Amino acid sequence: MQGPSAIGSLKLLVAAIMGLCVSTPANAQTYVGKVRAVDGDSLEIGEARFRLFGIDAVEKHQTCDRDGQAWSCGADASSAFAALVERGSVNCTQRSTDQYGRIVATCLVGGYDLGEQMVRQGYAVALRDFSSAYVSAEEAARSRGVGIWSSEFQMLSEFRAGDTHSVAERQAMIERKARSDRQHQAELRQANRAAALRAVQETGVYYRNCTEARAAGATPLYRGLPGYGAHMDGDGDGVACEPYRGRP
Repeated sequence: MQGPSAIGSLKLLVAAIMGLCVSTPANAQTYVGKVRAVDGDSLEIGEARFRLFGIDAVEKHQTCDRDGQAWSCGADASSAFAALVERGSVNCTQRSTDQYGRIVATCLVGGYDLGEQMVRQGYAVALRDFSSAYVSAEEAARSRGVGIWSSEFQMLSEFRAGDTHSVAERQAMIERKARSDRQHQAELRQANRAAALRAVQETGVYYRNCTEARAAGATPLYRGLPGYGAHMDGDGDGVACEPYRGRP
């Protein structure tokens, strides 16, 4: 095993590096490419699925009442969105990730904001709880009586809650995210085992458990550093033998 002074130096180095990482803001992830429209406010670039930030579009299977006639407003919204994304390469900047694992993003094509375009055409409403960016576009569409504002319609979230197609799609997304999470955890465990093996091979430092590592004054142990072992990293976050419940 390495001496306490060597371990202490490594710990100080890691702490300094982690401090820099915490204080440095993460850069927004940007995705560029040819896309496929899924419905009125979501799209795919390769294997990644995106939902437009700040808006809510008419559901694909939703109908509206226009002049006493049933109008397939949801199908028209999907067609309008598909026409927009076909104008060229789409550039999406990630804002967050939703509960279904979709990337919530602001997306542009030809310099135009796709979310704003859908709202201006009257196929989507502004989500005021998340952003005020599209409120003026919604008010303009409403005053012009375009899209859903030329009809009577059920509020999109209310329709979605009772629509069997929408419920099935949400369930499918939940199951897809669960599979992706399981795969990620399996890959992380494999990476942890490989890192632990490399650490032992390269340094010869090995602790059977956290008690032994603490007794050596080596904790916490970080993935990639001498002594780290996945068998001591219960939550798989890359830090083994972390302090807990007041333990120093």
